[in-house]
Amino acid sequence: MSIQVTKQDGIATVLLNRPDKLNALSAEMYQELADQFDALGRDDEVRAVILTGAGRAFCAGGDVVSMGGYDVVAGRKRSRGHHRTILALHNLEKPVIAAIRGPAAGVGASLTLACDLIIASETAYLLMAFKNVGIPPDGGAVYFLTQYVGIARAKELVYTARKLPAKEAHDMGIVMKVVPDDQLEAEANALAQDIANSATYALTLAKKLFQSMYTPTLEQLLEMEILAVCGARLTHDHKEGVAAFKEKRKPKFEGR
Repeated sequence: MSIQVTKQDGIATVLLNRPDKLNALSAEMYQELADQFDALGRDDEVRAVILTGAGRAFCAGGDVVSMGGYDVVAGRKRSRGHHRTILALHNLEKPVIAAIRGPAAGVGASLTLACDLIIASETAYLLMAFKNVGIPPDGGAVYFLTQYVGIARAKELVYTARKLPAKEAHDMGIVMKVVPDDQLEAEANALAQDIANSATYALTLAKKLFQSMYTPTLEQLLEMEILAVCGARLTHDHKEGVAAFKEKRKPKFEGR
């Protein structure tokens, strides 16, 4: 299974389990993640959640091989399906810890930033890779990233698509803690256990308070994102970016 969920001592661990593809999200994985987050929200035995990835990556982003070939109507429907996953994670009324190693790229970065707390291994990095396939950020990346680092730094990371190593992300206040690679699971579980043993309903209310601080709402921004991404999917540069990825070459963008 490409998504695995285990539960123990009040902690649910959601594992992206497609290591041969660096856990790139397929359409089926998006849907299954949304269903799992919804189910965890209804499970009173679960008091904290860990989101992590199998193998050497957290999530390399969306499955680029499946991109392309969408008109605006089909693209909007596709984006709404993806947004259901982000909203289900964001609105999960329990603390969620992202435990990341290796790349958290594209929508993998969006998933990371949608969590409440982030623990990273020394090999981890965030990458706003969207421009590399000719689309604007999706998965709420602009919404979450700007809250963490402010609009100027968010623009820099989006416009340059440079790797943001775990240590630098920690220095910026994005990552809570950086640990050796072989200690990632233990550190995430220790934090999750501490949270699960606490007054978790009070933390649920605190999460709601944090979410009420920002405008526009995530839902409003995601609607704008749909229009931007659907438009971008019709461009030459997006088609070129997808083709270059599949052909393992550098894209030749033309700004159109």
